Amino acid sequence: MPQFGLEEYARRLARTKEDMMQRRIEVLLITSPENMNYLTGYDAWSFYTHQMVIVALDHQPVWVGRGIDVPCATSTTYLPSGDVIGYSDHYVQSTERHPMEFVAQELVRRGLGNHAVGVEMDNYYFTARCFERLQASLPKCTFKDGSNLVNWVRIVKSEAEVELIRQASVIADRAMTVGIDAITPSIRQCDLAARIMQAQITGTESFGGAVPGGLVMGIGPRADAPHLSWTDDPVGSDVVVNIELGGCRARYHAGLARSVYLGTPPDQLRQLAAVVREGMEAVFSAIAPGRICSEIEDVWRRVISRHGLNKPSRIGYSIGLGYPPDWGEHTASLRPGDATELRPNMIFHVILGMWQGELSFVLSETIRVMEKGCESFSRMPRELFVVS
Repeated sequence: MPQFGLEEYARRLARTKEDMMQRRIEVLLITSPENMNYLTGYDAWSFYTHQMVIVALDHQPVWVGRGIDVPCATSTTYLPSGDVIGYSDHYVQSTERHPMEFVAQELVRRGLGNHAVGVEMDNYYFTARCFERLQASLPKCTFKDGSNLVNWVRIVKSEAEVELIRQASVIADRAMTVGIDAITPSIRQCDLAARIMQAQITGTESFGGAVPGGLVMGIGPRADAPHLSWTDDPVGSDVVVNIELGGCRARYHAGLARSVYLGTPPDQLRQLAAVVREGMEAVFSAIAPGRICSEIEDVWRRVISRHGLNKPSRIGYSIGLGYPPDWGEHTASLRPGDATELRPNMIFHVILGMWQGELSFVLSETIRVMEKGCESFSRMPRELFVVS
Protein backbone atom coordinates (compact mmCIF):
# COMPACT_ATOMS: atom_id res chain seq x y z
CA MET A 1 0.00 0.00 0.00
CA PRO A 2 1.20 3.54 -0.67
CA GLN A 3 2.43 5.67 2.21
CA PHE A 4 -0.27 8.36 1.87
CA GLY A 5 -4.00 8.48 1.23
CA LEU A 6 -5.47 8.71 -2.25
CA GLU A 7 -6.58 12.30 -1.69
CA GLU A 8 -2.99 13.42 -1.15
CA TYR A 9 -1.81 11.68 -4.32
CA ALA A 10 -4.69 13.27 -6.22
CA ARG A 11 -3.63 16.76 -5.04
CA ARG A 12 -0.03 16.11 -6.06
CA LEU A 13 -1.08 14.88 -9.48
CA ALA A 14 -3.40 17.84 -10.03
CA ARG A 15 -0.61 20.33 -9.23
CA THR A 16 1.76 18.45 -11.53
CA LYS A 17 -0.72 18.59 -14.40
CA GLU A 18 -1.27 22.31 -13.84
CA ASP A 19 2.47 22.89 -14.25
CA MET A 20 2.54 20.61 -17.28
CA MET A 21 -0.12 22.74 -18.95
CA GLN A 22 1.83 25.91 -18.17
CA ARG A 23 4.86 24.41 -19.90
CA ARG A 24 2.68 23.02 -22.72
CA ILE A 25 3.68 19.45 -21.93
CA GLU A 26 1.00 16.86 -22.71
CA VAL A 27 2.88 13.78 -21.50
CA LEU A 28 5.55 13.80 -18.79
CA LEU A 29 7.98 10.88 -18.54
CA ILE A 30 9.27 10.69 -14.98
CA THR A 31 12.45 8.74 -14.31
CA SER A 32 13.69 10.11 -10.97
CA PRO A 33 12.80 7.58 -8.23
CA GLU A 34 11.68 10.27 -5.80
CA ASN A 35 9.25 11.80 -8.31
CA MET A 36 7.90 8.36 -9.19
CA ASN A 37 7.34 7.80 -5.48
CA TYR A 38 5.80 11.22 -4.98
CA LEU A 39 3.08 10.71 -7.59
CA THR A 40 2.37 6.98 -7.22
CA GLY A 41 3.92 5.71 -3.99
CA TYR A 42 6.34 3.45 -5.88
CA ASP A 43 9.15 2.46 -3.52
CA ALA A 44 11.70 -0.17 -4.53
CA TRP A 45 15.45 -0.56 -4.95
CA SER A 46 14.95 -1.06 -8.68
CA PHE A 47 16.28 2.22 -10.03
CA TYR A 48 19.46 0.59 -11.33
CA THR A 49 17.38 -0.52 -14.32
CA HIS A 50 15.32 1.80 -16.50
CA GLN A 51 11.85 2.55 -15.19
CA MET A 52 9.44 5.45 -15.33
CA VAL A 53 6.01 6.82 -14.60
CA ILE A 54 4.04 8.21 -17.53
CA VAL A 55 1.80 11.15 -16.66
CA ALA A 56 -0.61 12.22 -19.40
CA LEU A 57 -3.01 15.13 -18.96
CA ASP A 58 -6.04 12.96 -19.69
CA HIS A 59 -5.06 9.79 -17.87
CA GLN A 60 -3.98 8.46 -14.49
CA PRO A 61 -0.26 7.64 -14.11
CA VAL A 62 1.20 4.52 -15.68
CA TRP A 63 4.20 2.68 -14.23
CA VAL A 64 6.61 1.02 -16.67
CA GLY A 65 9.55 -1.05 -15.47
CA ARG A 66 11.29 -4.38 -15.43
CA GLY A 67 8.89 -7.30 -15.41
CA ILE A 68 10.19 -8.82 -12.19
CA ASP A 69 9.53 -5.49 -10.44
CA VAL A 70 5.81 -5.48 -11.27
CA PRO A 71 5.04 -6.95 -7.81
CA CYS A 72 6.96 -4.03 -6.28
CA ALA A 73 4.61 -1.64 -8.09
CA THR A 74 1.45 -3.51 -7.15
CA SER A 75 2.62 -3.66 -3.52
CA THR A 76 3.52 0.00 -3.07
CA THR A 77 1.32 2.02 -5.46
CA TYR A 78 -2.38 2.69 -5.84
CA LEU A 79 -2.28 2.03 -9.60
CA PRO A 80 -4.65 -0.55 -11.11
CA SER A 81 -3.06 -3.59 -12.72
CA GLY A 82 -3.78 -2.26 -16.21
CA ASP A 83 -1.52 0.71 -15.51
CA VAL A 84 1.40 -1.36 -14.23
CA ILE A 85 3.38 -2.50 -17.26
CA GLY A 86 6.49 -4.67 -17.15
CA TYR A 87 8.98 -5.29 -19.93
CA SER A 88 10.70 -8.63 -20.47
CA ASP A 89 14.20 -9.26 -19.22
CA HIS A 90 15.82 -9.26 -22.63
CA TYR A 91 15.63 -5.46 -22.48
CA VAL A 92 17.80 -5.34 -19.35
CA GLN A 93 21.33 -4.05 -20.04
CA SER A 94 21.09 -5.20 -23.64
CA THR A 95 23.13 -3.91 -26.57
CA GLU A 96 20.45 -5.03 -29.03
CA ARG A 97 17.38 -3.28 -27.62
CA HIS A 98 16.56 -0.62 -25.06
CA PRO A 99 13.74 -0.23 -22.49
CA MET A 100 12.89 3.18 -23.97
CA GLU A 101 11.86 1.41 -27.16
CA PHE A 102 9.37 -0.52 -25.08
CA VAL A 103 8.18 2.72 -23.46
CA ALA A 104 7.70 4.24 -26.91
CA GLN A 105 5.58 1.28 -27.97
CA GLU A 106 3.45 1.71 -24.84
CA LEU A 107 2.94 5.40 -25.57
CA VAL A 108 1.84 4.63 -29.12
CA ARG A 109 -0.48 1.89 -27.85
CA ARG A 110 -2.16 4.42 -25.58
CA GLY A 111 -2.56 7.00 -28.32
CA LEU A 112 0.24 9.22 -27.04
CA GLY A 113 2.65 8.81 -29.93
CA ASN A 114 2.20 12.30 -31.41
CA HIS A 115 2.14 14.51 -28.31
CA ALA A 116 4.38 17.10 -26.66
CA VAL A 117 6.49 14.94 -24.36
CA GLY A 118 8.45 16.22 -21.40
CA VAL A 119 11.48 14.32 -20.13
CA GLU A 120 13.66 14.86 -17.07
CA MET A 121 16.80 15.78 -18.98
CA ASP A 122 18.84 16.69 -15.91
CA ASN A 123 18.29 13.54 -13.91
CA TYR A 124 20.66 10.87 -12.64
CA TYR A 125 18.57 8.05 -14.10
CA PHE A 126 17.77 9.42 -17.56
CA THR A 127 20.74 8.77 -19.81
CA ALA A 128 21.76 10.14 -23.18
CA ARG A 129 20.90 6.74 -24.66
CA CYS A 130 17.41 6.95 -23.14
CA PHE A 131 16.78 10.25 -24.90
CA GLU A 132 18.25 9.06 -28.18
CA ARG A 133 16.09 5.92 -28.20
CA LEU A 134 12.92 7.84 -27.36
CA GLN A 135 13.52 10.35 -30.13
CA ALA A 136 14.22 7.63 -32.68
CA SER A 137 11.18 5.59 -31.63
CA LEU A 138 8.72 8.49 -31.42
CA PRO A 139 9.32 10.60 -34.55
CA LYS A 140 5.89 12.28 -34.31
CA CYS A 141 6.48 13.54 -30.77
CA THR A 142 7.88 16.92 -29.80
CA PHE A 143 10.27 16.67 -26.86
CA LYS A 144 10.60 19.28 -24.13
CA ASP A 145 12.72 19.57 -21.04
CA GLY A 146 10.61 18.64 -18.02
CA SER A 147 13.50 18.70 -15.55
CA ASN A 148 12.52 19.50 -11.95
CA LEU A 149 8.86 20.08 -12.82
CA VAL A 150 7.72 17.63 -10.14
CA ASN A 151 10.56 18.71 -7.85
CA TRP A 152 9.08 22.20 -7.63
CA VAL A 153 5.64 20.74 -6.90
CA ARG A 154 7.26 18.86 -4.01
CA ILE A 155 8.87 21.90 -2.40
CA VAL A 156 5.93 22.73 -0.08
CA LYS A 157 5.23 19.74 2.14
CA SER A 158 1.93 18.43 3.44
CA GLU A 159 1.45 17.91 7.15
CA ALA A 160 1.85 14.16 6.64
CA GLU A 161 5.20 14.73 4.92
CA VAL A 162 6.32 17.07 7.69
CA GLU A 163 5.60 14.38 10.26
CA LEU A 164 7.76 11.87 8.39
CA ILE A 165 10.63 14.37 8.23
CA ARG A 166 10.19 15.05 11.94
CA GLN A 167 10.53 11.31 12.59
CA ALA A 168 13.57 11.18 10.28
CA SER A 169 15.15 13.91 12.39
CA VAL A 170 14.60 11.89 15.56
CA ILE A 171 16.47 9.04 13.86
CA ALA A 172 19.23 11.42 12.76
CA ASP A 173 19.68 12.74 16.29
CA ARG A 174 19.86 9.21 17.64
CA ALA A 175 22.38 8.09 15.01
CA MET A 176 24.58 11.12 15.67
CA THR A 177 24.46 10.50 19.42
CA VAL A 178 25.41 6.86 18.90
CA GLY A 179 28.29 7.92 16.67
CA ILE A 180 29.65 10.54 19.06
CA ASP A 181 29.40 8.14 22.01
CA ALA A 182 31.30 5.48 20.03
CA ILE A 183 34.25 7.66 19.02
CA THR A 184 37.60 6.75 20.56
CA PRO A 185 41.11 7.19 19.19
CA SER A 186 41.39 3.45 18.56
CA ILE A 187 38.06 2.75 16.87
CA ARG A 188 38.38 2.08 13.16
CA GLN A 189 36.56 4.56 10.96
CA CYS A 190 34.62 1.72 9.30
CA ASP A 191 33.46 0.45 12.70
CA LEU A 192 32.31 3.93 13.64
CA ALA A 193 30.36 4.12 10.38
CA ALA A 194 28.81 0.72 11.09
CA ARG A 195 27.54 1.86 14.51
CA ILE A 196 26.01 4.96 12.94
CA MET A 197 24.38 3.07 10.07
CA GLN A 198 22.89 0.51 12.43
CA ALA A 199 21.26 3.35 14.36
CA GLN A 200 20.04 4.96 11.14
CA ILE A 201 18.25 1.80 10.06
CA THR A 202 17.07 0.64 13.50
CA GLY A 203 15.38 3.94 14.20
CA THR A 204 13.38 3.99 17.41
CA GLU A 205 11.04 1.61 19.19
CA SER A 206 8.12 3.53 17.69
CA PHE A 207 9.32 3.68 14.08
CA GLY A 208 12.16 2.25 12.08
CA GLY A 209 14.56 3.89 9.69
CA ALA A 210 15.82 3.09 6.21
CA VAL A 211 19.03 3.32 4.19
CA PRO A 212 19.53 7.09 3.89
CA GLY A 213 20.95 9.11 1.05
CA GLY A 214 24.39 9.23 2.60
CA LEU A 215 26.86 9.18 5.46
CA VAL A 216 30.13 11.10 5.09
CA MET A 217 33.02 11.61 7.48
CA GLY A 218 36.05 13.87 7.21
CA ILE A 219 38.67 12.95 9.79
CA GLY A 220 42.04 14.42 10.70
CA PRO A 221 44.04 15.43 7.62
CA ARG A 222 40.89 14.87 5.54
CA ALA A 223 38.61 17.00 7.72
CA ASP A 224 38.29 19.66 5.02
CA ALA A 225 36.89 17.17 2.47
CA PRO A 226 33.10 17.36 2.88
CA HIS A 227 32.04 14.26 0.95
CA LEU A 228 34.54 11.54 1.78
CA SER A 229 33.69 8.06 2.96
CA TRP A 230 35.50 6.26 5.78
CA THR A 231 38.63 4.11 5.74
CA ASP A 232 39.70 1.20 7.96
CA ASP A 233 42.24 3.37 9.77
CA PRO A 234 41.81 4.24 13.46
CA VAL A 235 40.27 7.64 14.12
CA GLY A 236 43.35 8.79 16.03
CA SER A 237 44.03 11.51 18.62
CA ASP A 238 44.09 15.30 18.42
CA VAL A 239 41.92 15.27 15.30
CA VAL A 240 38.63 16.69 14.10
CA VAL A 241 35.89 14.25 13.11
CA ASN A 242 33.24 15.85 10.90
CA ILE A 243 30.10 13.74 10.49
CA GLU A 244 27.22 14.47 8.15
CA LEU A 245 24.41 11.95 8.18
CA GLY A 246 20.73 11.63 7.47
CA GLY A 247 17.77 10.10 9.16
CA CYS A 248 15.45 8.42 6.68
CA ARG A 249 11.81 7.55 7.28
CA ALA A 250 9.75 6.19 4.35
CA ARG A 251 12.36 7.81 2.02
CA TYR A 252 11.90 11.25 3.66
CA HIS A 253 15.17 12.68 4.96
CA ALA A 254 16.49 14.97 7.64
CA GLY A 255 20.15 15.98 7.39
CA LEU A 256 22.37 16.60 10.40
CA ALA A 257 26.06 17.45 10.83
CA ARG A 258 28.27 17.86 13.88
CA SER A 259 32.00 18.06 14.62
CA VAL A 260 33.92 16.19 17.32
CA TYR A 261 37.44 16.80 18.56
CA LEU A 262 39.48 14.04 20.17
CA GLY A 263 41.73 15.72 22.70
CA THR A 264 41.94 19.35 23.78
CA PRO A 265 40.55 21.57 21.00
CA PRO A 266 42.84 24.39 19.81
CA ASP A 267 41.53 27.89 20.50
CA GLN A 268 41.26 28.49 16.76
CA LEU A 269 38.74 25.64 16.44
CA ARG A 270 36.73 26.76 19.47
CA GLN A 271 36.52 30.26 18.03
CA LEU A 272 35.42 28.94 14.64
CA ALA A 273 32.70 26.84 16.29
CA ALA A 274 31.43 29.90 18.17
CA VAL A 275 31.23 31.95 14.96
CA VAL A 276 29.38 29.22 13.09
CA ARG A 277 26.91 28.80 15.97
CA GLU A 278 26.33 32.57 15.97
CA GLY A 279 25.72 32.41 12.24
CA MET A 280 23.25 29.57 12.53
CA GLU A 281 21.24 31.37 15.16
CA ALA A 282 21.19 34.50 13.01
CA VAL A 283 20.05 32.49 9.97
CA PHE A 284 17.26 30.79 11.90
CA SER A 285 16.09 34.14 13.28
CA ALA A 286 15.95 35.56 9.74
CA ILE A 287 13.91 32.76 8.13
CA ALA A 288 10.28 33.74 7.59
CA PRO A 289 7.65 33.42 4.84
CA GLY A 290 8.04 36.05 2.17
CA ARG A 291 11.80 36.37 2.44
CA ILE A 292 13.93 35.02 -0.40
CA CYS A 293 16.72 32.49 -0.22
CA SER A 294 19.51 34.89 -1.10
CA GLU A 295 18.51 37.20 1.77
CA ILE A 296 18.97 34.36 4.25
CA GLU A 297 22.43 33.56 2.90
CA ASP A 298 23.34 37.23 3.15
CA VAL A 299 22.55 37.19 6.89
CA TRP A 300 25.07 34.38 7.31
CA ARG A 301 27.65 36.10 5.13
CA ARG A 302 27.48 39.28 7.19
CA VAL A 303 28.07 37.35 10.41
CA ILE A 304 31.15 35.47 9.26
CA SER A 305 32.61 38.44 7.37
CA ARG A 306 32.81 40.35 10.67
CA HIS A 307 35.22 37.63 11.78
CA GLY A 308 37.26 37.65 8.58
CA LEU A 309 35.76 34.40 7.28
CA ASN A 310 34.32 33.42 3.92
CA LYS A 311 32.29 30.46 2.70
CA PRO A 312 32.04 30.08 -1.10
CA SER A 313 29.49 27.24 -1.13
CA ARG A 314 25.76 27.45 -0.47
CA ILE A 315 24.49 27.16 3.11
CA GLY A 316 21.37 25.10 2.54
CA TYR A 317 18.92 23.51 0.15
CA SER A 318 15.42 22.08 0.01
CA ILE A 319 15.27 18.52 1.34
CA GLY A 320 12.66 15.81 1.64
CA LEU A 321 11.88 12.73 -0.41
CA GLY A 322 15.01 11.14 -1.84
CA TYR A 323 16.85 8.11 -3.12
CA PRO A 324 20.58 7.58 -3.61
CA PRO A 325 22.74 9.33 -4.51
CA ASP A 326 21.04 12.43 -3.13
CA TRP A 327 18.50 13.68 -0.62
CA GLY A 328 18.32 17.26 -1.93
CA GLU A 329 15.38 18.31 -4.07
CA HIS A 330 17.37 20.22 -6.73
CA THR A 331 15.20 23.32 -6.35
CA ALA A 332 15.79 26.14 -3.85
CA SER A 333 19.23 26.85 -2.40
CA LEU A 334 20.31 29.32 0.26
CA ARG A 335 22.92 31.13 -1.84
CA PRO A 336 23.45 34.46 -3.60
CA GLY A 337 21.12 35.02 -6.53
CA ASP A 338 18.42 32.52 -5.55
CA ALA A 339 15.15 34.46 -5.60
CA THR A 340 12.94 31.61 -4.35
CA GLU A 341 10.41 33.00 -1.89
CA LEU A 342 10.09 31.10 1.37
CA ARG A 343 6.68 29.63 2.12
CA PRO A 344 5.31 27.73 5.10
CA ASN A 345 6.12 24.01 5.12
CA MET A 346 9.20 24.36 2.97
CA ILE A 347 11.93 22.19 4.51
CA PHE A 348 15.62 23.06 4.28
CA HIS A 349 18.84 21.37 5.31
CA VAL A 350 20.88 24.31 6.58
CA ILE A 351 24.52 23.20 6.49
CA LEU A 352 27.20 25.59 7.67
CA GLY A 353 30.37 23.76 6.75
CA MET A 354 33.61 25.68 7.21
CA TRP A 355 36.09 23.38 5.51
CA GLN A 356 39.50 24.94 6.08
CA GLY A 357 42.25 22.41 6.62
CA GLU A 358 42.53 20.05 9.55
CA LEU A 359 40.68 22.47 11.83
CA SER A 360 37.38 22.39 9.96
CA PHE A 361 33.97 22.62 11.58
CA VAL A 362 30.48 21.63 10.41
CA LEU A 363 27.08 22.36 11.89
CA SER A 364 23.81 21.51 10.18
CA GLU A 365 20.14 20.98 10.97
CA THR A 366 16.93 20.43 9.06
CA ILE A 367 14.35 23.17 9.54
CA ARG A 368 10.76 23.91 8.62
CA VAL A 369 9.51 27.32 7.50
CA MET A 370 6.55 28.21 9.73
CA GLU A 371 3.80 30.80 9.44
CA LYS A 372 6.12 32.92 11.55
CA GLY A 373 9.80 32.10 11.64
CA CYS A 374 11.06 28.52 11.52
CA GLU A 375 11.53 25.45 13.67
CA SER A 376 14.50 23.12 13.79
CA PHE A 377 13.73 19.43 13.99
CA SER A 378 16.99 18.59 15.77
CA ARG A 379 17.44 18.54 19.53
CA MET A 380 21.22 18.06 19.39
CA PRO A 381 23.36 20.70 21.16
CA ARG A 382 24.93 23.19 18.75
CA GLU A 383 28.46 22.82 19.92
CA LEU A 384 31.86 21.35 19.22
CA PHE A 385 31.77 17.94 20.89
CA VAL A 386 34.92 16.97 22.73
CA VAL A 387 36.14 13.45 23.48
CA SER A 388 38.97 13.43 26.03
